[in-house]
Amino acid sequence: MMGDVPVHHHTTTTPFVGRDRELDQLVGLVLGADAPPPATATGVVLLVGDAGVGKTRLLSELGIRAAGSGWRRLVGHCLDFGDSGLPYLPFSEALGRLAQESPALTEAILHDHAAARHLMPGRRMVSEPGADDTESTDRGELFEAVHALLERVAGQSPLLLIVEDAHWADQSTRDLLSFLFTRSFSQPVSIVVSYRGDELHRRHPLRAASAQWSRVPGVHRLQLPPLKDADVRSLVRSIHEGPLTEKSMQTIVDRAEGNAFMAEELVVASELGGRALPDDLANLLLVRIDQLDDAGRTVVRAAACAGRQVSHELLATVVDLDATGLEQALRDAVEHHVLVPAGAGSYAFRHALLAEAVYDDLLPGERVRLHAAYVDALRDHGADGTAAELAHHARAAHDIGTAVQASIEAGDEAMAVGGPDEAARHYLLALELLSDRDSRSKLVEGIDLVALTARASDAIMSAGNPHRALALIQSQLAALPADAPSIDRARLLTNLASAALMGDTTVSALQAITEALTLVPEGTSKLRAKVLSVLARANADRQRDDEALRSAEQALAMGEQLGLRRVVADATTTLAKIAEKAGDPESSRLAFEKIVEQARGDGDVVGELRGLHHLGGMYFESGQLDQASQVYAVAILRAGETGRPWAPYAFDARVLASIGAYVTGDWEEVDRLTDVTGQTPPEMAEAMLAAVRLAVDAGRGNASALQRLPWIRSWWEKDGLLSIASGSAGIDLLGDGGDVAAAIRLHDDVIRSVTSLWQSDFFMARLRLSSLLLGQVASAIASPGASGRPALVERADQALEDARETWRCAERRNRRVGPEGRAWMARAEAEHLRVRWLSGGDVPPSDELVTGWRRTVEAFAEFGHVFELARSRARLAVVLRSLGEHAEAEQVAEAASAAARALGARPLLNELAAAGSHRAAASGTDRAVATATSTRRDAPLTPREREILALVAEGRSNSEIARRLYISAKTVSVHVSNVMAKLGAGSRTEAAAIGRRQGLVRD
Repeated sequence: MMGDVPVHHHTTTTPFVGRDRELDQLVGLVLGADAPPPATATGVVLLVGDAGVGKTRLLSELGIRAAGSGWRRLVGHCLDFGDSGLPYLPFSEALGRLAQESPALTEAILHDHAAARHLMPGRRMVSEPGADDTESTDRGELFEAVHALLERVAGQSPLLLIVEDAHWADQSTRDLLSFLFTRSFSQPVSIVVSYRGDELHRRHPLRAASAQWSRVPGVHRLQLPPLKDADVRSLVRSIHEGPLTEKSMQTIVDRAEGNAFMAEELVVASELGGRALPDDLANLLLVRIDQLDDAGRTVVRAAACAGRQVSHELLATVVDLDATGLEQALRDAVEHHVLVPAGAGSYAFRHALLAEAVYDDLLPGERVRLHAAYVDALRDHGADGTAAELAHHARAAHDIGTAVQASIEAGDEAMAVGGPDEAARHYLLALELLSDRDSRSKLVEGIDLVALTARASDAIMSAGNPHRALALIQSQLAALPADAPSIDRARLLTNLASAALMGDTTVSALQAITEALTLVPEGTSKLRAKVLSVLARANADRQRDDEALRSAEQALAMGEQLGLRRVVADATTTLAKIAEKAGDPESSRLAFEKIVEQARGDGDVVGELRGLHHLGGMYFESGQLDQASQVYAVAILRAGETGRPWAPYAFDARVLASIGAYVTGDWEEVDRLTDVTGQTPPEMAEAMLAAVRLAVDAGRGNASALQRLPWIRSWWEKDGLLSIASGSAGIDLLGDGGDVAAAIRLHDDVIRSVTSLWQSDFFMARLRLSSLLLGQVASAIASPGASGRPALVERADQALEDARETWRCAERRNRRVGPEGRAWMARAEAEHLRVRWLSGGDVPPSDELVTGWRRTVEAFAEFGHVFELARSRARLAVVLRSLGEHAEAEQVAEAASAAARALGARPLLNELAAAGSHRAAASGTDRAVATATSTRRDAPLTPREREILALVAEGRSNSEIARRLYISAKTVSVHVSNVMAKLGAGSRTEAAAIGRRQGLVRD
């Protein structure tokens, strides 16, 4: 007696993404347009797709749709039992499920159609080894019984029969399906058969059957294509816990190639911190290799060593097969959907992960042998190939000499075509191979390690990883032998200083380049000219403008004498920056424009991008935001054209363009510029763009954006601007969410981080940070029931003093403060006045309060900051309204509302709405002052009276309550009198006590 055939019950937790169109098609073909379908509706669909592409998930969703429309669903699976599988296995499973769900119906049907009883699980008897009881049953009788059974079931409710994995179906199952496809049903019966199209090689038994089925009238073939990249992204986001960098996301998307199962397995692998294929996925992929003959497996293994694609010429050289044998092996691999033709004379793996699985399955010695054969083919036999291919095979074959030379050549080729990431990888591999001094001297001669380090650091920098470039140079300096020429140390120190100037770091660029200068001989030389130009930049970076001026002029003169165009551009740029700081922006502008034009003509991409960066910065600092945006757009375009989108100056242009768009109110442009979907940015670059985007999220009130803040904060120690951008947004997000304590802590964390990184206590961004914090403190003080007001006032006093000291430091350094700095300083003063006004302590005179906010509005209007102008106007309107200037307040508030609506700034709109409700209340209560004569005791308190009672219970005076609610003190007095009368209280204290007893006031 055989054991019961397992009955599968699928419970899927995988999200359903990217298959809506296919599901609608399937529903239309199988269930019909009507729900429930007409009594005679019958549909047959062959659902075809690669392994893991999502057939089962689609069928699961179809089953849900069917059940919702009153259909019964029966599912049967074909299993891979090789040559020993049970005939009709999926039908046995389906009948087993029917018996579980409707035992009485099943027994009644089997009573009338006894032949079908042989298919029931647990009743399949064998009379002798190797024989099945169905053999003793007439096939025609059995087929008729199954047909009748399906029709009887459909008579109760429409029936959907699903047969999965028909590529493993036995001959009997295929014959029965053929019978059912060609026989009509009088009741609504629909059948869906799924199978893997990539399994149907030329000799596969289902290949002929499926072709025959497709010709039967009423049978539809639905091919399930790979998921689109956007859908794979949605799938990954839904199953991956926590944030995922764009680079990691893009890696998964690229490797999965639209296959849902592979995407899920790769997510698991990424969560475990590895790139290797998970065992389940590798085993699934390798099953297809096992179907090849020996020659086919040999060719596929050799091809895997080449990567995703390999030429016929290379394979013929590497594989020990004659021409006929190679062609037959390739045909076998193509027919089994392992390889596919890829252009003239080449073959590619059908899926990149298949190549990885095959390669990982090779024995170590087998890999070395195959890679060595590729080296011979590429180097000695003249086969077509690139330096990168030769370097790859040479490294794997342990041919160090060839690997080093080929890696350097591959790096040069990659940089020439704008591929800094690939170039950096090749240079670093060459340096790694040369790290052992003994092997270096034996195997490779004529390699300039300092020059190679410079190439590698430049490539790494161009790829957007300045801190990694810095670390590389530091490691090479540390490894420099004690007896190395001083000129080598000078060259490395110069590279170190240049790298340190490209990003925030604790490495002193000035110290490094000063030491380099002492190691370079006096006189005119290329190295000394370069050292002087870097020294000028380092001095300028430390605000030592006089020293910078002298070094830049020397570098310029020497560069012109020696014809060093890059040194000339570098020194000229530094001189233009000094002139700009000295108050001569027009001559700086002309100089920058000339630098950009000259660098472009010389092919000096770095010089061109640096010039554009400084030109845009000059416009930005002076408040000419439109001009700055245009310059940054050119820089972004040039960076993309030259393959350096993440390089210093180029990426800075993108960041500053994003900030400019935020300031000018073009928040959709911020969304576009900060969107890295489909790109592969360095993680810190992605964090920087996310920090800028956080400002828009804060303005829109998107509190969920705070979830990204911990990841962004992990990069604070690397970049001060990143800290400031994300911290500023975080202060508003936390404050607007009602957590002013967390906003204060975040503010202080930003200050500590940037101070440590920049070695400066009072940097100009403190004006912005202090102002934002002051605004949130003021709003917290104004909120009903706020606690700890004295501490908040003290914190506000400190924030104002920080802003003022920052301003004084700028004056002491003779730094010209632009429109942005002036606007934030005015805002800090105005917000502090608001704190004093709302706290009821040291209340400022009304004219001082109004003047402070008018000055702030004018300053932000001059700077062109759309959102902060609107927010300043909203707060000016409140002040004007409280002083009875209703007409002007309305005008100012309307301008703020229009801007807030255009931006979608929900927190600001809420602030304006709250001020508007107070205005309405104020107008109503002022009328009440004139008409109120008496109040009935025990009458219910109005919402406004309860609000005032709560403030009275806090010990607030009438003037304090008036400022808090933006109404007059006289109106407050009337309300207090009414409250006391309604409660029967003889004093304010007694009214508060009665309010607490009655639950009108919460402690």
